Amino acid sequence: MERQNAPRIRLGMVGGGRDAFIGGVHRMAARLDDQFELVAGCFSSTAEKSQASGRDLGLSADRVYDDFEAMARREARLKNGIEAVAIVTPNHMHLAPATAFLKRGIHVICDKPLTGSLADARRMLRAADKSDALFVLTHNYTGYPMVRQAQEMVAAGDLGAIRLVQVEYPQDWLTTAVEAAGVKQAEWRTDPARSGGGGSIGDIGTHAFNLASFVSGLTLSELCADMQRFVDGRRLDDNAHVLLRFEGGARGMLWCSQVAPGNENALRLRIYGEKGGLVWAQEQPNTLTFTPFGEPSRLLTRGGAGAGAAAQRVSRIPSGHPEGYLEAFATLYSEAALAIRAHGAGATAPAGVTFPTVRDGLVGVAFVDACVRSSERGGAWVKPAI
Repeated sequence: MERQNAPRIRLGMVGGGRDAFIGGVHRMAARLDDQFELVAGCFSSTAEKSQASGRDLGLSADRVYDDFEAMARREARLKNGIEAVAIVTPNHMHLAPATAFLKRGIHVICDKPLTGSLADARRMLRAADKSDALFVLTHNYTGYPMVRQAQEMVAAGDLGAIRLVQVEYPQDWLTTAVEAAGVKQAEWRTDPARSGGGGSIGDIGTHAFNLASFVSGLTLSELCADMQRFVDGRRLDDNAHVLLRFEGGARGMLWCSQVAPGNENALRLRIYGEKGGLVWAQEQPNTLTFTPFGEPSRLLTRGGAGAGAAAQRVSRIPSGHPEGYLEAFATLYSEAALAIRAHGAGATAPAGVTFPTVRDGLVGVAFVDACVRSSERGGAWVKPAI
């Protein structure tokens, strides 16, 4: 992706202070293509930690805030106030800050899942619909070039009518009760008050579901979920198996787990149609396997001869040099920058620009809600309540 010849977009951040993993990821992603400049933030609910985090980042003291409401009010009035804000708090704290900035016309870039509850997700949708500002949801796996390639091939009919969607996302970092040992990332992810009704299904299952939906273009009709809490004392699921029925007749299966030893970040998608199949794995993101029915498999590579326009427009470096997680995350920030600049000029975003929106977020939270309801009913088939 090429750097636009335009001033950097002034960016604020809510959350993401010292020791917060995802805040650092967002800041790196925002800087990678030189489209944004972080100029303000409320980095913690603790004033002292917010100020210390601002100093760490080299921000002016008068642009570091003790609460997000004060930040939203003042930044909206400043001549050089922020144009966009990244919301990188735990799930239960997405709605309030996002709403505060949306109603002041400041674009929102929000981490996933959209919210911790379906009711809050619906409130977020209403707030976004009332605002003139854009809303970008960072399901970052949609930013990989070969994921864009897969989506383009499915849309072009290279696989024919889609019949089967298989997606899995196993990890092993919660195999033991690390939340009880004070691991911050585990503490809030296993806390229903901060994470919402879903544990692994909300943390990584939403990523898997979003990826499957993004590439296949299919709409979920109903699901049947079996969710477990394998670690004693854990309050939210750490493993889930979900059967999926899509509109039009396609079928699917989703497995997510954070208690599968030997798996680090093993997101994998397989899609099969009447004419062929595709396989993509996040840990080898620069390749995509395409198998036309009755023919040998073909290995397509990012930047190689088999890559189409959708992959090429979000690639940065020549073939043979791998792009990974941070680059995919940065793709969403750069897509957001293109859309924000076009919005400011009263125009539509350039062709090909795409990113998950607030509506995708609502679909994701409705998926989690449906999984919880289904599992509580012994694996009954339920429809997402969008």
